[in-house]
Amino acid sequence: MALTLDDVRRVARLARLRQDDTQAQSMLIELNRIFELIGQMQAVDTSAVEPMSHPRDVAQRLRSDRVTESDRRTRLLPLAPSSEAGLYLVPRVIE
Repeated sequence: MALTLDDVRRVARLARLRQDDTQAQSMLIELNRIFELIGQMQAVDTSAVEPMSHPRDVAQRLRSDRVTESDRRTRLLPLAPSSEAGLYLVPRVIE
C-alpha cells in the first residue's frame, strides 16, 4: 500500500500537525518505507513456525514453595499508628 502526498496531508490535518511541503514529502518517503517493510514481513511464510512466549529458549527458574519467614504480625502490629481487630488502619485515599 503506497501512500500519496494527499494521504500524508490528510493524516497530518487529522492529527492536528502543521507540516510544510518539505516535511510532508519527507514523511511520505518514511511512511512508504515502513509500509514496504510491513509488506515484506507479511510475505514471509510463517505457517510452520511455532509461536513463542519469549524470543529466547529459556526455562524459568522456580524456587520451592515453602515458608521462609516467620509470622511477625504480633510484633509489628503494635508499631502501627492505628490498628483495629488485628488489621492496619490507613487514611482514606479515594473519596
